[in-house]
Amino acid sequence: MATFKFLVFLLLPLLFHPGKSELQLNYYAKSCPRAEAIIKEQVTALYHKHGNTAVSWIRNLFHDCIVKSCDASLLLDTVNGIESEKASSRSFGMRNFKYINTIKDALEKECPMTVSCADIVSLSARDGAVLLGGPYIEMKTGRRDSKESHAALVDSSIPNHNDTISSVLSTFQSVGIDTQGAVALLGAHSVGRVHCINIVHRLYPTVDPTLDPAYAEYLKGRCPSPYPDPNAVEYSRNDRETTMVLDNFYYKNILRHKGLLLVDQQLVSDPRTYPFVEKMAADNGYFHDQFSRALLILSENNPLTGDEGEIRKDCRFVNAH
Repeated sequence: MATFKFLVFLLLPLLFHPGKSELQLNYYAKSCPRAEAIIKEQVTALYHKHGNTAVSWIRNLFHDCIVKSCDASLLLDTVNGIESEKASSRSFGMRNFKYINTIKDALEKECPMTVSCADIVSLSARDGAVLLGGPYIEMKTGRRDSKESHAALVDSSIPNHNDTISSVLSTFQSVGIDTQGAVALLGAHSVGRVHCINIVHRLYPTVDPTLDPAYAEYLKGRCPSPYPDPNAVEYSRNDRETTMVLDNFYYKNILRHKGLLLVDQQLVSDPRTYPFVEKMAADNGYFHDQFSRALLILSENNPLTGDEGEIRKDCRFVNAH
């Protein structure tokens, strides 16, 4: 009996860690009952004014959660010794950050200092995916905001468009996402666009032989110079058929050798990923199911909870103490 009591004594700190708690559904049910409704209202209103915001929200979740934690560290500006993750070359082309504050301001009016920026990142991605014709994903909440940037980790955490498929799969596996899930998340390339600066290496000085020749000519029309201006609006859409719909046309396109990025084409050429590409190209429902599963795993990567971190008043800055 004494041994049992001693074991219970040892285990109690593990069972009741004072600063750590789990994410949960409807976390704000009592503290801010309309929190999720407000986020959805704001995301919808912004989508109708600026359709590309919905794409930005999905990319935000990936860039925030793949780098150490889903903790809104991505949103911090460079100030007071903090180096912003947004300054990394991996964040090239990301935009609409200012509208995160539009959502946050609406929440602050309703429930001051209650809803975290990290939960805004996840829930805006969820609601944005639906507006783009994607699946609805039931997400838990209760994330808290980081007090620091993880800028030093960005380059090693976020795959580059030129990385090998092995490297990309390894990155996803490090946060618990299997090969099938990785293929599904890359399907987010179905929406949005790619700047010519990330395409021209497949066009000049010679065309990548894995590109469909007619498609390569189209891309040269979009990107006529091998040295595009990174500040110019020079880009190509990932999917020309259903431009702003999160659907399986991405997979149909890469099977026809019409992938924009090197990693897109590698999905077809690698035997580990090709079967899933084929299956997703044939079945949009299957793609949506796997996308939902993988995005949910990503949205719950190592969050700050309980009394860890803080609830930022302004998503761009840590609170003044």
